[in-house]
Amino acid sequence: MRVLDSFRRRVYMPRMSMQKDTGLPFMKMHGLGNDFVVLDARARSLEVTPALAIALADRHKGVGFDQLAVISLGQRDAHLTFYNADGSTSAACGNATRCIARFLMDESGQGELCLTTDRGDLYALDRGEGMTAVNMGQPQLDWQDIPLAEAMDTVELPIEGGPSATGMGNPHCTFFVEDAEAIPLEQFGPRYEHHPLYPERTNVQVVSVIGPDHLRMRVWERGVGHTLASGSSSCAAAVAAARRGLTSRKVRIDLDGGTLHIDWREDGVWMTGPTAHVFDGVLTQEFLEGLG
Repeated sequence: MRVLDSFRRRVYMPRMSMQKDTGLPFMKMHGLGNDFVVLDARARSLEVTPALAIALADRHKGVGFDQLAVISLGQRDAHLTFYNADGSTSAACGNATRCIARFLMDESGQGELCLTTDRGDLYALDRGEGMTAVNMGQPQLDWQDIPLAEAMDTVELPIEGGPSATGMGNPHCTFFVEDAEAIPLEQFGPRYEHHPLYPERTNVQVVSVIGPDHLRMRVWERGVGHTLASGSSSCAAAVAAARRGLTSRKVRIDLDGGTLHIDWREDGVWMTGPTAHVFDGVLTQEFLEGLG
């Protein structure tokens, strides 16, 4: 014990004394390995730039994330803004919404709340046993709402493989394949993320149908790359499978990082799964000043 106490005094205590309130606090969270840096701007003025998002996303020189989420004051319980790892913005991020909803519910003691996003109002519920549900709203099924570059049937696009197009506040391209594990996602994903039919780029899913209420999916996210999970992609895949008659409207989706449960109801697409608040940290002034 004396050796440990001495080690703490020599190593940990000096590091703690160096942490001052001049930096920028952040939280690291994930939903099934789909990871996020979260900035809380409810009590302080905070300007998030593409340069900050890109620097934070660097897993070697920053913190690393699939998406950056900013919590700010809103007309409901809070407002959320999302950034991709390349500095671009996204109107929706399902797993980040669930993670932040869990954080805010734990903070307030509420069992339900409403978050505003560029996607619209998203309602969240505590399902118990560590599970958090979010209603991601109704899917966008018309070509101009997704959006696509021209008018067409969105159930099966005129692309090799006949994928489906769905909007969940961000665009999605869902391929149904025999074996999702066999698709070389690092080559397959970029090819369709930048397809000319998607003027705003797209998230890409490869999906295998395991049963009438069970899907296996892997995800390539626009502006990010291969992710272990994606909430909005899971919603889009479930909607596409139901529209094609491959499954019911309530499915289990197994992703690389774990399982989500999707239920497409009359009031929207509900997504339920676990979340994790991994750690809190502070970005140093040195890091922030290095952004130029």
